[in-house]
Amino acid sequence: MENIEYKAFVVEEIEGKFIPSIKNLQTDDLPVGNILIRVNYSSLNYKDGLSAIGNKGVTKKYPHTPGIDAAGEVVSSESENFKVGDKVIVTGNDLGMNTSGGFGQYIRVPAEWVVKLPEGLSLKESMIIGTAGFTAGISLSRLTELVKPTDGKIVVSGATGGVGSVAVSLLNQLGYQTTAISGKENEYPFLKSIGATEILSRSEFEMVDKKPILSAKFAGAIDTVGGPILDNIIKSLQPLGAVTTCGSVSSTQLNLTVFPFILRGISLIGVSSQNYPLHLRKSIWLKLSNEWKPENLMELYTEISIDEIENAIHQILQGKLKGRTIINMLK
Repeated sequence: MENIEYKAFVVEEIEGKFIPSIKNLQTDDLPVGNILIRVNYSSLNYKDGLSAIGNKGVTKKYPHTPGIDAAGEVVSSESENFKVGDKVIVTGNDLGMNTSGGFGQYIRVPAEWVVKLPEGLSLKESMIIGTAGFTAGISLSRLTELVKPTDGKIVVSGATGGVGSVAVSLLNQLGYQTTAISGKENEYPFLKSIGATEILSRSEFEMVDKKPILSAKFAGAIDTVGGPILDNIIKSLQPLGAVTTCGSVSSTQLNLTVFPFILRGISLIGVSSQNYPLHLRKSIWLKLSNEWKPENLMELYTEISIDEIENAIHQILQGKLKGRTIINMLK
C-alpha cells in the first residue's frame, strides 16, 4: 500500500502545555492494524475535549490525534470480513484515546473494532448518532427491558448534550413521555422540538436534598451527568423503576442511602460504550438504522470542518454545545 499524506488535528505536549494544530501526516506512521480507512466524517464528544487538553486519564502519550468516532471507506484490508470500498463505522475501543483517531483523514485499526455501515444509514447520519447516540441506544436497550411506555414518565438529564438529546428523540419515537432536565432555558424550544413533553430546570433538580427518599414521579431515567441530579433521580423513581447512568460531568459520587433500592426495588444500570461487545454493538447499530432511527435526526447536529475543531472543543468543555457536532473530514 502506498504511503498517503493526509491532514489531521494534532495535539502536541510542549513544555507542559498542550498545543493543537492542523498537520500533514503520513499513513505509514499510523499504528499497526489490519484495516486502513479513509475518514469521511467524525464527531465531537466530551472525551475528545479531554484528550485535546492533555487529560492523561484519557490519552497518555502525545503528539496525538483525538476523535473517538469515525465513519468512512475501507482503503486497504487484511481481513476477510472487509473489502476495499466497504463503508464502515468505528466507535469506542481505543480509537482517539491512545490510538490515532477520527480527527485525521485516515485511521488504521484492528478489524475487531470495525462495524459495516448498516443499510438505512449514511456515513454522515452514522456520525450524527456517533458514540453519544450509540450510548443513548445502549441506555434505551437496557431501560426498555424494565420500563414500558405505559409505566410512566422517563426523565433525561443533560438533555441538550449529545447523549441526552439523542435519548430524548429516541424515547419520543418509541412512545415514552419524556421529561428533560436542562440548565439552558434558551434551548427549551429545541428540547420541545425533539420530543420533550416536559422540561425541568437543572438548578432546581440538582439541589441537595438529605431526605433518603422523595415523592415517586418517574418510571425510569437516563442520566448523563451524575452527582446530585442522579441522587435525586434515584430518590424520585417509582417502585420497580430503573435508571441508566453513563456520565460523571457533575460528580462521580453518590450520596444517598440504600432505601430507594430496597423499599422501591430500584435498578441502577451502568452504561459504557467503549468496550461494548461486538455482537451487541452490531445489534444496537442495526436498531439505530431502522426502527430506532430518529425521525428528526437531521435536526440534531451542527457540521464543522477540521479547521473549526479547536473552537468546538472549547465550547463542549464549557457545556455550550447542543445536540451533536460532526466534522466533515473531506473539506
